[in-house]
Amino acid sequence: MLHIRRCQHLKLITKTFVSLIHFKANRQVKLILPRTFAFRELRKSWFSTHSLLGDKNIILMGPPGSGKTTVGKIIGQKLGCSVIDVDDDILETTWNMTVAEKLKDVGNGQFLEEEGKALLNFSASGTVISLSGSNPMHDATMQHLKKNGIVVFLDVPVIDIIDRLNLMKIDRIVGQNSGMPLKEILQYRRQFYKKWYDVRIFCEDGASAEVIADKVFDAVKRYQDVDSETFISTRYKSKHPGERISPKHFSDAVIEGLASDGGLFVPQKEFPKLSSVEWKSLVGATYVERAQIILERCIHPVDIPAFRLGEMIETAYGENFACSKIAPIRHLSGNQFILELFHGPTGSFKDLSLQLMPHLFAHCIPRTCNYLILVATSGDTGSAVLNGFSRLSSSDKQRVAAVTFFPENGVSDFQKEQITGSQKENGWAVGVKSDFDFCQTAVKKMFNDSDFTGFLTIEYGTTLSSANSINWGRLLPQVIYHASAYLDLVNQGFISFGNPIDVCIPTGNFGNILAAVYAKMMGIPIRKFICASNQNHVLTDFIKTGHYDLRKRKLVQTFSPSIDILKSSNLERHLYFVTDRDGKLMTKLFQQLENQQHFQLEKIIVEKLQQDFIADWCSEESCLAAINSTYHTSGYILDPHTAVAKVVADRVQDKACPVILASTAHYSKFAPAIMQALRIKEINQTSSSQLCLLSSYNALPPAHEALLERIKQRDPKYHVCAPDVNILKDHVETLIQSHFMKVC
Repeated sequence: MLHIRRCQHLKLITKTFVSLIHFKANRQVKLILPRTFAFRELRKSWFSTHSLLGDKNIILMGPPGSGKTTVGKIIGQKLGCSVIDVDDDILETTWNMTVAEKLKDVGNGQFLEEEGKALLNFSASGTVISLSGSNPMHDATMQHLKKNGIVVFLDVPVIDIIDRLNLMKIDRIVGQNSGMPLKEILQYRRQFYKKWYDVRIFCEDGASAEVIADKVFDAVKRYQDVDSETFISTRYKSKHPGERISPKHFSDAVIEGLASDGGLFVPQKEFPKLSSVEWKSLVGATYVERAQIILERCIHPVDIPAFRLGEMIETAYGENFACSKIAPIRHLSGNQFILELFHGPTGSFKDLSLQLMPHLFAHCIPRTCNYLILVATSGDTGSAVLNGFSRLSSSDKQRVAAVTFFPENGVSDFQKEQITGSQKENGWAVGVKSDFDFCQTAVKKMFNDSDFTGFLTIEYGTTLSSANSINWGRLLPQVIYHASAYLDLVNQGFISFGNPIDVCIPTGNFGNILAAVYAKMMGIPIRKFICASNQNHVLTDFIKTGHYDLRKRKLVQTFSPSIDILKSSNLERHLYFVTDRDGKLMTKLFQQLENQQHFQLEKIIVEKLQQDFIADWCSEESCLAAINSTYHTSGYILDPHTAVAKVVADRVQDKACPVILASTAHYSKFAPAIMQALRIKEINQTSSSQLCLLSSYNALPPAHEALLERIKQRDPKYHVCAPDVNILKDHVETLIQSHFMKVC
């Protein structure tokens, strides 16, 4: 789907003349710059590489000392187009005095107004414009300039700007009151730069102006090329070389969830990679700042503009998380570190993506359509989905609702209470008298039933989508915390940037560990991915043998229910890359798995898989023993999933580098198992009283306040269905009837 806003970027007009309206006093002077044939051919050749919009301006924005003027001249020279420096060519010419003199004459407050007025009637086309450092503080000016320009933010670290200004012997800038430190006003200005930019260029210390100019060209090219970052199904089979397919963009992948052929959406190109210098610049950054940089590289700005993306990130990772670091790293012992992913409102790692994903989804969908999110959960996803979508704006909740299907007897008592207790006006929980694999398969069948989905669209104006990790918008935010964990190890001095680490992740659906693979693709030096399974160890067996075999294998309920999974959806995404994007093979393998309950990889593919992956599994007895021994040696309580990861890491990791254990949930969600592991006798209490008892132990990590609040609420009503896809379909239709207005 190409959205209207994309169409605004498709008119690429190359002009042979550039008109520059240059204001001097109250007179407008139009400069016509002729082009020779030779120059036109030169520009055409260069244009094919850098693809600058012919009728758009490139507007360089940034603090004083960021190099806007120098970089602007280089770009103008390479393009053969006009260059305007706002300070020199507009302000000083209009005022007939220097900027410094004007500032001294009128003062800070009046200066911003005078500066803004000088640009409100300005007009240019096909021009490079270098703004003053304070232009972005005037809203009307920036709104005017953005109508015909791409705003490029030259993002230079504040400390580097201060050094440059000191060399230039500049100790005061616009907006800096007497006694205010220069650093403080520079930090204050960043909120305005973040508000207006279309693309951001990280300007590392020591980079030449020519290098920055090339980065600007690449960024502008990306911005205007809406088809540069498209998605494809893992099961797409090209009929002939050079075949063109209808492009799927980020917004399409988020909206549709599952590809129409049953495959999963993946980027057609490789993951964007940050340089080591760029990663190093994020070592001291906050989680929100890291998220912004990473997601800007992965989401095309036409799908979600940078400023809107920033708003979503700040909303998602704001007051919803109990820890200001969002996903902190804690040293456990030896070379082992815990990545705490449970500080969100529902106490599991799912919050790290599902506090953000609903906002991405609501932004991407057409404003006139209703959407129902269908989710299958093995425990934690259900409450995280319902909580995340309940935080949408009132208007969005009227057109976006969610229903989560969970195995009625396949989650812990507290998880069930939490899922059903998370129901809101736009979200419902449905228990299914089966296991998670049935729930997941049923959801996929509903998506793939064109008669059913078509009926819902025609009769109720409602489209189905998903928030499981099969949805790209759900999977992508998980990349952030894996990258952030590595940066925290560097920041805390445990390693130097560039030193490798291993990650050990308890997983059943393969999404969490796949996100770590994507973090490596972006430049995080992860050596080995350790896949930790419980007694449902189909993934471990597969990684060791290349044989995915579900025959005669029954799902076993364990102390770690979130990985009680046999059919691993996201594995298909990784195999697609391991097999060099062989969609035909993916179709064959996963149809064989569906029909014959197994498939076998060729030896060469298995060896390629094993280059990066190690796998093992943990028994129930070993899980409880790990919880007990860790508590008595360090005072730290592992949840059962994290205990699975520790057992496996202890067994297979060679201690040659640090290993990060992904702690996917807070232990209090699994109070009976924890009490059994710690040999606490009062085990036959209600889940609420068990949770209160554990919170009194003053162990690490501390009690989860949001979970304690949950136990004070009444147990809500919810529906329970038989394991029949048709019954689930009927229930979906009933929920749609009750929430969305029926189309006449």
